[in-house]
Amino acid sequence: MIYYESNKNFFGDMGHLTRSWTMRKVLRASGAIGLYCLLVCIVVYWFDLKFELPANLFSLIGIVLSILLVFRTNTAYDRWWEGRNQWGALVNHCRNLATMAHATFPSEDKNLRKEFATGIANFCIALKDHLRAGVKKEELLLLTDQTRAQLETRNHIPAYFSSQLHIQIQTLYRSGVISDSDLLNFKPHLQALLDITGACERIRKTPIPFSYAVYVKVLVFAYILMLPFGMVPDFGFMSIPIVMFLGFTFIGIEMMAQEIEEPFGLDCNDLPTSDIAHTIKTNVFEILEVTHKHVEEEKTELYEKIH
Repeated sequence: MIYYESNKNFFGDMGHLTRSWTMRKVLRASGAIGLYCLLVCIVVYWFDLKFELPANLFSLIGIVLSILLVFRTNTAYDRWWEGRNQWGALVNHCRNLATMAHATFPSEDKNLRKEFATGIANFCIALKDHLRAGVKKEELLLLTDQTRAQLETRNHIPAYFSSQLHIQIQTLYRSGVISDSDLLNFKPHLQALLDITGACERIRKTPIPFSYAVYVKVLVFAYILMLPFGMVPDFGFMSIPIVMFLGFTFIGIEMMAQEIEEPFGLDCNDLPTSDIAHTIKTNVFEILEVTHKHVEEEKTELYEKIH
């Protein structure tokens, strides 16, 4: 995700737009469209070709295509926003867990507090990698040899850390450290961890239907191919920038939708789940009043890409 301050610097935002991987692809596609339109212009004038196409034909096609692209973009954005809502809920549940642990765990037992904070942090770190290419064990905190050995046999590492948090709370309950009411207060937040995991996996493992995604691309491609033949007879070589702009618009909208429909990756506009996981890690250690060398503030520069 690109970090920026909304409504602060209009021209500055535009100037940094070219750093986007998606925008570079759109600009390259627009350049190719311009060359194609130039070739059509040369062929039309060289062979003195005449086309009698209805003036409103491409306008009608453009309107239909625009409606499809709006639906496509809205569908992709809904997936992106649902992912953000889930991670926002994760932040709240993790902070609530840490706050309740701070209120109920013995203040002098720093090891217990640190173990619980580490479990929450490791769950979040494992979840953001689980939704990408796979969990990187070197990023996890304070792993013992026994834990490392157990992780080698696990396919779903976030579920492992969630179960360990459940076990830790149940053990404290049986030993009398926390009361019945404390246990009831902990349970909804612990259960929410796997509920959020399942919701994120649903987004991650259920892409936009292939036929629909490809169909929109085919329509955009066909429209751009036909457009010069309707524009050149009336606008001549001025049709080149017009067609390039229309291609830039339609292809850009399609590619933006394509990028944000999978919100947990590493593209420029994907959710900054690494940054959110770091925030949770910092917060839970701070709430439980324990420290760890990996917990440190990271300054983000304007227009910097954050993961």
